[in-house]
Amino acid sequence: MDTDTGFLDPADANAAARSAEEAARSALAGTGAYLMPPADVLTCLGADASSWAHFAAHWQDLTEDEYAARRGTRRLRRYGHFSLAPVTGELRLLPHTVFVQPDNTNPLYESVDRHFDPLTGAFVADPVLRRVLGLLGRVAGALDVAEWWSVKVHPFRVVATAEGGGEPTPEGRHRDGVTLVSSLLVGRDNATGGESTVYSPEGDEILSATLREPASLLVSDDRGTLHGVSPIRPVDAALPAHRDVLVTTLTPG
Repeated sequence: MDTDTGFLDPADANAAARSAEEAARSALAGTGAYLMPPADVLTCLGADASSWAHFAAHWQDLTEDEYAARRGTRRLRRYGHFSLAPVTGELRLLPHTVFVQPDNTNPLYESVDRHFDPLTGAFVADPVLRRVLGLLGRVAGALDVAEWWSVKVHPFRVVATAEGGGEPTPEGRHRDGVTLVSSLLVGRDNATGGESTVYSPEGDEILSATLREPASLLVSDDRGTLHGVSPIRPVDAALPAHRDVLVTTLTPG
């Protein structure tokens, strides 16, 4: 600790980040799920209030999810696909394509071609996003060895009003057919609910938590677990509620 400024010096910050990452890796390899506290996440990202606010502002530039709207949920999102080299940290944005989930995963959308707007250039270039993906690549190394990770990135905003709850996972408990699935809370406003739960294949709860504080990061081993999120509703019924998350999945490329 730098006693003059009250902040961790770089060596201490690096040690704290390594410790936080190792805690996540250990839990994933053991129970299959882990909730990384916001302070640990921000330490791993080297992010301050200003850089986080800049990152969160991208959620003002999402577009409507017409597939969720057909089932009565207002959800805004974008989608992008990267490859990530865990050894070097090299990150490549891949050509934009449709998003398809494999068979025996998501009962609403498996094998359905869904067309979402691409990530904006500003979002792709944001240093916080790139550090988040690097962090997830290192954590996922506890589950599998990959020369390249296939990384799919989904910024979401779920909106709820007094007339209807917002459904973060209208499909209910499900798998994504990947190795690592993660949910990073970016922000929430006027919202109650939104409890995230990771289950064993038999339906037992492994971990359950409501992500309330920005930079809370939930990661789970999607190969051996299911996950779901309860609806959100407005605290003040006269105003809409929203919940902003970054959902990222990794599989060996």
